[in-house]
Amino acid sequence: MATVSLQDVKALRERLGTGMVDTKNALVEADGDIEKAVEILRLKGAKGNAKRADRSTSEGLIAAQESATAVTLIELACETDFVAKNERFIGLGNTVLQAIAESGAETVDAALAVTKDGQTVAQIIDDAAAIIGEKVELRKVARIAGSKFSIYLHKTNADLPPQIGVVVSYTGDDADTARGVAQHISFADPIYLGKDDVPESDVENERRVVEEISRNEGKPEAALPKIVQGRLQSYFKQVALLEQDYARDNKLSVGKVLADAGLTVSEFKRFKVGA
Repeated sequence: MATVSLQDVKALRERLGTGMVDTKNALVEADGDIEKAVEILRLKGAKGNAKRADRSTSEGLIAAQESATAVTLIELACETDFVAKNERFIGLGNTVLQAIAESGAETVDAALAVTKDGQTVAQIIDDAAAIIGEKVELRKVARIAGSKFSIYLHKTNADLPPQIGVVVSYTGDDADTARGVAQHISFADPIYLGKDDVPESDVENERRVVEEISRNEGKPEAALPKIVQGRLQSYFKQVALLEQDYARDNKLSVGKVLADAGLTVSEFKRFKVGA
């Protein structure tokens, strides 16, 4: 039986993102040959992919790539933060993102079917998962069209890749304000652009709820319409970007900030790892 150094185990773990025991066992089986150990881990991992299918993936990364007419945004997920910060996983994210961006795919299913160097994106991810030893999945894909974009990728932990990503498609010339709004979105997490974009069924449901709450609080019947309208406005501030108080100056709405800067937002998208 070959004697394996801790230095070799550590080096291979950092290269592949594999577990301590599996890495050591592969090196022993390979008589210390690192490249042979890589192949052993890959073959072993491929057999384990199916067993990992039901595991949860709460870690990962957000990445974005811009072209002249669109930005592609993805979430690539894994099981642990150890893998999330591993160079192999981050490299996989870059490879997958580039393939998807070049293809123009707009959904996860379409993205997984994209081919690169004779393999589909799904196969590329499966091969990487086999080596890494964790479940890896492409969880989200979005393609945001436009001519001007602000992209904000936020690290919630300095040791990890970006965990939140925001893309804003806009017209206008104030790039600094556009970036400020992208940062606001990363924090405030709006769902819709304006209040007119909120589905009417959601608005009516919220109206019923706040009206019932107001009645249960003993509010005068005559005052209910005004009270309900005020509470609906609070709801719009939660879900609609243009109605929200701007994070950098809560005396102004995001809509007012954009108007003052001569900007119009046509679309935005926010991804957060695990959300």
